[in-house]
Amino acid sequence: MAENPRPTPRRQRDPVARSGQDGRRERRWRRRPRTRTLAIAAVAVIALLAAALVVRQPAPVGHFTSGPAKTEFAAAYRTAMAELPEPDAVHDLRTDFGVVRAYHFDGPADGVPLVLLPGRAAASPVWADNLPSLLRHRDVYTVDLLGEPGMSVQDRPITSDADQARWLHQAVRALPEERVHLLGLSIGGWTAVNLAMREPAGIAGVALVDPVYVFDGMPLETVVRSVPASVPWLPRSWRESFNSYTAGGAPADDSPQGALIEAGMRTYALRLPQPGQIPEERLAGLRPPVLAVLAGESVMHDPATAEAAARRALPDDRVKVYPDASHAINGEYPEEVAADVGAFLDAVE
Repeated sequence: MAENPRPTPRRQRDPVARSGQDGRRERRWRRRPRTRTLAIAAVAVIALLAAALVVRQPAPVGHFTSGPAKTEFAAAYRTAMAELPEPDAVHDLRTDFGVVRAYHFDGPADGVPLVLLPGRAAASPVWADNLPSLLRHRDVYTVDLLGEPGMSVQDRPITSDADQARWLHQAVRALPEERVHLLGLSIGGWTAVNLAMREPAGIAGVALVDPVYVFDGMPLETVVRSVPASVPWLPRSWRESFNSYTAGGAPADDSPQGALIEAGMRTYALRLPQPGQIPEERLAGLRPPVLAVLAGESVMHDPATAEAAARRALPDDRVKVYPDASHAINGEYPEEVAADVGAFLDAVE
């Protein structure tokens, strides 16, 4: 889902809170009961809005809704990219489904490089807070997901999970290196697992940062809230409200990365299939080793259910839970995430 890369801190954070040694902190809000009436209303709203979007935007591939919309997004993208280190190389990787934009950033000379996969409606600039610390561990590639707002250009319909794996496999294999690690955030985590499950060749390891549809499904309340946020012609405040909700109630992000995400949600029409839930037995049987970094206050899954599934499927030392983190965990704990990922990469090579 859409990310809030730089949420306003909700409370003072400390190492003890992250490790959970003093127990989980009290939440600032409680989820409303998921009543039968809410479920019926949600199904009706989703069906009506989905039908309206199909009628308004019948194109079979993801696209910007107009020339001015594309120009506006490109300006926001340039501004947000200026927050990142200067890339050492820019790659436009041809796949069967379109051209995938990837940026290379030089890190240490040794070690298998890391490929970063962002969340929904995000692109390479979402990693502004994370690149400096990750680059202390590895060379890094950032990728704009195909079919999402960014500099990648989809030119053929993506209709299945197998298609999603195919384009990413082709893009990864087009990179200069024989092997890479994947680090996926949110829907990028699902994208990484989907690839490792179907096309593991060349994948040395997979790090997941609060992934969706991997360890648990998405709660109904989050699905309902996401629908109006995904409709470009509804007010900006609705998208900001959803992004705040995913970040644990933090105010809407006014950074260049936040502005880019809002512009992408408003100017780009997605044409991607609903991701399939990753079967737990397939996750446990993955060939590449997997690290799971989970947010204890995520609204993209039930945190307790996700943690339990992760611990059943993965070795216990490869499940890290940040009790105080929201789904915007990459912006809340960039140094800690980089340290956990770096230790994992060193251990599996």
